Amino acid sequence: MKISTKGRYALRTMVDLAKQENNAPISLKEIALRQDISVKYLESIVAVLHKAGFVASTRGKCGGYALTKDPADYTVGAILKLTEKTLAPVTCLEEEEGACKRADQCSTLPLWQELDILIDRYLESVTLADLIAQTVGRNKEVHCNGL
Repeated sequence: MKISTKGRYALRTMVDLAKQENNAPISLKEIALRQDISVKYLESIVAVLHKAGFVASTRGKCGGYALTKDPADYTVGAILKLTEKTLAPVTCLEEEEGACKRADQCSTLPLWQELDILIDRYLESVTLADLIAQTVGRNKEVHCNGL
């Protein structure tokens, strides 16, 4: 499994929006600048997020995008599943049930299935609120005297 830039940027965008006070609409230009993502690429990512109801758009001078729910209600898994075709660790798990001709004799299939379950459980257990909390703790200002 390799997460594409689309998935990573979607997650960064959602975290950026989650950090906004009062869930105020933020323009794509502002997000693009903060996240170092091209506006054009960000437009395509936000279109997917908007279509799925993850973000709402507001038009006008003070318009932009905002989350539709609380940051604790979005899982990393949901965001990545929306933007990636698959999170499966191997190609054979991407196919329909029974599509692999070797499934009945594959000694490694149970390993990949369990890994797929572990990945899914972990990504579904982490929310945007969790990511923000981790970032806040990591970005505390440190002074010369260690305080």
